[in-house]
Amino acid sequence: MTNGKACGAIELSSIGIGYKVQDEMLKSASVDLLIARTICSGKYLIVIGGNISHVEAAIQTAVQVGESAVIDHLLVANAHESVFPAMTQSVVLQPEQTGALGIVETFSGVSALVAGDVAGKTARVTLFRLHIAMALGGKGLLLMTGSVSDVTAAVEAAAAAVRERGLLVSCVVIPRPDPALFQDYL
Repeated sequence: MTNGKACGAIELSSIGIGYKVQDEMLKSASVDLLIARTICSGKYLIVIGGNISHVEAAIQTAVQVGESAVIDHLLVANAHESVFPAMTQSVVLQPEQTGALGIVETFSGVSALVAGDVAGKTARVTLFRLHIAMALGGKGLLLMTGSVSDVTAAVEAAAAAVRERGLLVSCVVIPRPDPALFQDYL
């Protein structure tokens, strides 16, 4: 990840326009391409990272080039460091790390990134999965663990941020989850 840890994302309704937008973004600024792929419901998602000014320039370019195909976009100036490992599915939990389970489900992949950033900045939680749109019908899913009070605070803050965007599906806190719920992440 480059200096600044800014994160930008754009979700498009057209795969063809998605490729065009991706090309223009990469030509317009020096950014790291974190995710670029087709997602459920025939959409295209691009997530970039890097220096704030470069990410901002690339997102501005994406919105201009994408025009009416833009479903959702965002720029997070100082993304919480736990968002990136959770997004790349590189978090492995130890059994002693599991506590309460927090879940935030969103209508867009981009909104899941918002949820992850807000949750990580709100409380001492471990973000262990930020699942964006694949095999979810285009939705986003954030999973976190920690103490009941921290998970509750993080889920409430993340849900509020996504609700403001009009894209919240659900938010859940399970205080004492069965260990089987963490099985895939241990």
